[in-house]
Amino acid sequence: IHPSVQEALVEGRPVVALESTIITHGMAYPLNLSMARKVEEIVRTNGAVPATVGILRGQIHVGLTDEELEFLASSKNAVKVSRRDFPFVLSQGLSGGTTVSGTMIMAHKAGIPVFVTGGIGGVHRDGENTLDVSADLTELGRTPVAVVSAGAKSILDIGRTLEYLETQGVCVAAFGESREFPAFFSRQSGFQAPYHVRDEEEAAKLIDSALGLGLSSGVLIAVPCPQERAAEGQAIEEAIQQALSQARSKGITGKEVTPFLLQKLTELTDGKSLDSNLALIQNNARVGSCIAVALSKLQKARRKGSQPGRKDVTAPQPVVIGGINVDFIAKAQNPEILGGGQTNAGRVRRTFGGVGRNLADCLSRLGQAPLLLSAMGKDEHLESVLHYCHHMDMSGVLQLEGKSTATYCAVITSAGELSVGLGDMDIHHQITEQYVSRFKENLCQAPLVCIDGNVPLSTIQYVCQLAREHQLTVCYEPTDENKASKPFLSDSWKALTYISPNLQELRAINRTLGNPLPAGIEYSK
Repeated sequence: IHPSVQEALVEGRPVVALESTIITHGMAYPLNLSMARKVEEIVRTNGAVPATVGILRGQIHVGLTDEELEFLASSKNAVKVSRRDFPFVLSQGLSGGTTVSGTMIMAHKAGIPVFVTGGIGGVHRDGENTLDVSADLTELGRTPVAVVSAGAKSILDIGRTLEYLETQGVCVAAFGESREFPAFFSRQSGFQAPYHVRDEEEAAKLIDSALGLGLSSGVLIAVPCPQERAAEGQAIEEAIQQALSQARSKGITGKEVTPFLLQKLTELTDGKSLDSNLALIQNNARVGSCIAVALSKLQKARRKGSQPGRKDVTAPQPVVIGGINVDFIAKAQNPEILGGGQTNAGRVRRTFGGVGRNLADCLSRLGQAPLLLSAMGKDEHLESVLHYCHHMDMSGVLQLEGKSTATYCAVITSAGELSVGLGDMDIHHQITEQYVSRFKENLCQAPLVCIDGNVPLSTIQYVCQLAREHQLTVCYEPTDENKASKPFLSDSWKALTYISPNLQELRAINRTLGNPLPAGIEYSK
């Protein structure tokens, strides 16, 4: 993920995903490159961060540099990459442009809810006989991303495409005053969309509702081509029939059909279809960016509104820096736990913890609405944690692809004694000084900063340095005996206002400082 995209996601700013098949297969070089640059510029101008998705030499990129855009635009051997193509393209180290389907997958994995494209694929004409149905449609049925497009390409069977989207459970809405479902080059298709949204705010509410339900299906927002640039529908329809006839006579099928037809349409309409293509892509980028901005504002407002007792949303927040854990507690039913690989009867329950999370939870329930800085993996635990912590401000928490949310598993006897404990806490190392420094303004204004011993030493030292410079109130929770001494390995501890150790943790701190023990207390061995 490009740093500018990652930073925007961490900070909760709007991001718009963009496909790259239109760059690699939709237009000739250098027009494709100027188009890609213009679309990214439009996204930025309207307040969002562009994230063009592509594959370069076997590596998936979410967000491209200008050099990477040019590499894809000028590539002669780029592959068209949909869901089915990822394993081969990545394993062979190839480069490619992602389709609507491919871009949706990567946008979802990166945590980007809005994706802008030209037009989606669909059911091909004569598809009832050939069964030629775009993977875009099935992807919309199983990946929760909102796709902003100019409807389906007019070279497709629009009616059957809408029927197929209904079967897949995809919420389809026309954008604007009309329910007319647009047909890419033309504002009219002769078919009505099931719903329509009048503006960006209504579209954002629809998307937010869909994502909040957790249905795992996408939303299609169909935006008509600008009236002043829309090509003559009848003329393009006649050109489509002529191009289709040529495609059949040449034996062109599958994913090669669309690039061939678009090229032929450009020739047959003297470039009018290409002009319309560029106009609608740029219009979609503008509309999609505005929707992403409205969605971001809506989500931020809801997070603030769900925080109890917070009357002044501009007041400085306490900041909590620490771990989030998912705990599994397994308690045996019988007094003796059998070994040798045997299954022991018992009860297993899941709880949500982590010292930092617990502190932030308590402060939230006390009406203080702290900002929690922590890290989780984009894994099977993520949604459960976010749902459980819905009353907390989780907007600053890192969500990392390929990492595991911290988990702890305790096996205890029927008497409550710990038999064995296993922990996977590596993700706490991601709570880095660099990550926390992004929230320097929040930290410097915070009435209270809490930090736990799970946090890396360099991060603790950074917070203590800020505390010295800005006279901050800092509370340190030592977490356990092995982590308690981190601030006391240097002079960092002198910036702490409060610590909350138990006796074992206090012994460890005392030992680190080289202080004598009070009479009657011994160091544990």
